[in-house]
Amino acid sequence: MKKLHFLPVLIIFYLLPTAALADQIDTIAELFKQGNATDLTKQLAPTLDVSLLKKEDTYSNTQAGALLSKFFTQNKPKSVKVLHRVNTSNTYRLGVLLLDTDKGAFRISFTLNSVKGTLQIIDLRIEAEKA
Repeated sequence: MKKLHFLPVLIIFYLLPTAALADQIDTIAELFKQGNATDLTKQLAPTLDVSLLKKEDTYSNTQAGALLSKFFTQNKPKSVKVLHRVNTSNTYRLGVLLLDTDKGAFRISFTLNSVKGTLQIIDLRIEAEKA
């Protein structure tokens, strides 16, 4: 009977890491909604693949941050919606967002991978949403 008292605590400790990691996708979505390139840059790996409106290349964290800043200057965010998430692994995450801006809608996909023990964006794609 005493073992049952610990069951809720065990369930909470089991689910807590999964919930915390899933929240990183929501955190990134909120940063896109705010147009916060500075804090988004903190989520980026030191080097990452970026595809921004059909222009693809590998950039440093700083260069990608400058691209995001320019994107947000040209496209003021209005709202964001998480369309899809994959969070079945502790070392890998995938998020797909729909960002609505003053210039139109954009589909954003990003891959988070463990870099030195922290999940960081290693791949970022921003493309115009096809209606």
